[in-house]
Amino acid sequence: MRAVIHRFDSFLRRANHVFELDGDQTSVMRLQVTHARYALELPDGTHGKAGDRVILLHLANERVPPLPPEGPDLNWALRMHKDLVRALRLIAQQMQNDPHLADINLVGGISALISYSDKGAINLMEHLGFMVDRYHSPLGRFGEFWENFYSWWLMWAFNTVSLHHRKLMKLQRTEIWMSTKELLRRYGIN
Repeated sequence: MRAVIHRFDSFLRRANHVFELDGDQTSVMRLQVTHARYALELPDGTHGKAGDRVILLHLANERVPPLPPEGPDLNWALRMHKDLVRALRLIAQQMQNDPHLADINLVGGISALISYSDKGAINLMEHLGFMVDRYHSPLGRFGEFWENFYSWWLMWAFNTVSLHHRKLMKLQRTEIWMSTKELLRRYGIN
């Protein structure tokens, strides 16, 4: 069953034009260029209109460090933080070097791994430079259930230990957003 989920995840990545960071096969992030579903205003004053091109971040599930059986510990958190910072640096580098990305002013993502009620996860994302917000599902609660169901299957297939504290019916999705200007300020090469 895990092999089926791995193949389906690969199929969805291709169908949604999710791509590696400049061909990097080791990063914990992948990218997708898409359009904002609604208007956004970030704390740094950056505005995005519905329809603007944005970059969505996708977690490379197979590259996330496996959780220890007892759950996340300090060593795992430090490694994951290091992997996220490395990925953000690669994203900033790609945005600086790729003229096809020059008009994009927002970078974000949607995750069931960051609960809006988990202050520690929110603090980590804010420390990395993201604004964290509640998820705005275009299909309402019905759509969010199916997105959570798929996320739950991915957790089961790629990092089963992560399910110990995440029950399908209690998953909450959040959105993270950062302006390109902030991304380049924090992680870009000057």
